Amino acid sequence: MTDMSRLLKPVPRYTSYPTAPHFHKGIGPEQYFGWLAALPPDAHVSLYLHLPFCDRLCWFCGCHTKQVNRYDPIAVYLEALTTEIRTIGAIVGERPVTAVHWGGGSPSMMTPEDIVAVNQCLRTAFRLTPDAEFSVELDPNDMDEERFDAWSFAGMTRASIGVQDFDPKVQQAINRIQTFEHTKGVVDAVHKRGVKSVNIDMLYGLPHQTEAGAVETARQVRSLGPNRVALFGYAHVPWMKKHQTMIDENYLPDAAERFRQSLAAAAVFTDGGYDRIGFDHFAMPDDSMAIAARTGTLARNFQGYTADRHDALIGLGASAIGRLPQGYVQNVVATHEYQRRILAGEGALERGVGLSEDDRVRGYAIERLMCQFELDFSDLRHRFGAAAEPVIEDAISFAGDDPDELAYLLPGRLMVSDKGRPFVRTVAASLDAYLAEDKARYSKAV
Repeated sequence: MTDMSRLLKPVPRYTSYPTAPHFHKGIGPEQYFGWLAALPPDAHVSLYLHLPFCDRLCWFCGCHTKQVNRYDPIAVYLEALTTEIRTIGAIVGERPVTAVHWGGGSPSMMTPEDIVAVNQCLRTAFRLTPDAEFSVELDPNDMDEERFDAWSFAGMTRASIGVQDFDPKVQQAINRIQTFEHTKGVVDAVHKRGVKSVNIDMLYGLPHQTEAGAVETARQVRSLGPNRVALFGYAHVPWMKKHQTMIDENYLPDAAERFRQSLAAAAVFTDGGYDRIGFDHFAMPDDSMAIAARTGTLARNFQGYTADRHDALIGLGASAIGRLPQGYVQNVVATHEYQRRILAGEGALERGVGLSEDDRVRGYAIERLMCQFELDFSDLRHRFGAAAEPVIEDAISFAGDDPDELAYLLPGRLMVSDKGRPFVRTVAASLDAYLAEDKARYSKAV
């Protein structure tokens, strides 16, 4: 009999390897700038810009953000952000930028004037390619006609909209009031301005949420016609995010109910013609993410699954994380300290981790499992030589001692079973060399 408690035990989301708890202060600004300068001249660069402010604090949120009632703190922060943009842009030079992602917080809180000015600074400091993707996280409650126009003028090609759940009782419990009609208005407004791609985020495992309620929200989301959907399990981590203590744990669904919600909501999207991407994304068959999944080029970064195969991801703003060939870096989280360091010319980097050869092998293997549900041993040996052997041994060992039949061996490869796909994070964890000693606390596997 399958032990659900074992399958649903907390494990990392594997948006990086090593995972963020293993970043340390041994990486400083000087080393980071050296890593940037060492990028090949033709390296493809992706940018992530973080605005850590909201005008309301959603109690479910796991992001680095804070609630503000005035615009002054945002204006001060943007002065530091544009300074960092110019500093990093001067090092990156003419290397092509193929993707930009604005996240938060709520970047849609910026005034129309600041939206235009900051993005003009971005395009002056970096060389964005003509076909660069430009994604923005929009809070429907922030948006008005002037902001829609400003983001369109700035170059937005994809709008990412958080829905979570449309049930008013669930919304009240997570402090996120947002009607279906309001959300539809945002989708219509970005389409009107020529933005062809829309992503919608939905959550399961929320307080008061039921399987029937998750299905109803999924149907409403599907009716909006998004190109992509991300179906995330709510991560209840009040030891990390104190505002989550506002959520009454007595109304959180148990592990088995969370699993049923995830399966039922997923079926709404696959029945509606969406391709399932990895374990928690869905995309229309003609979307670049679905094409990447079919062609084996799907990747994973701190925003989740992506079709963006960049050589370097550069994080700009407080708490922003970047990845370069040499390792990972993260800016200081506190906005006041970020601003002080940037405006003092010190650099905002707070911590990071350099990659060992074993890290590179395991990181690649985990990404392939997460993206393609298989690990090709010959591919691993071709890329990494003898360094691949310990990872292959771990994969074989997992398959040989897997009472839940999450994965199995074929000649020369490890395959995640159909049963194991929702639990692929658990399969990936078998290759994590740090996990046995890891004292960090993670969210549930599903």
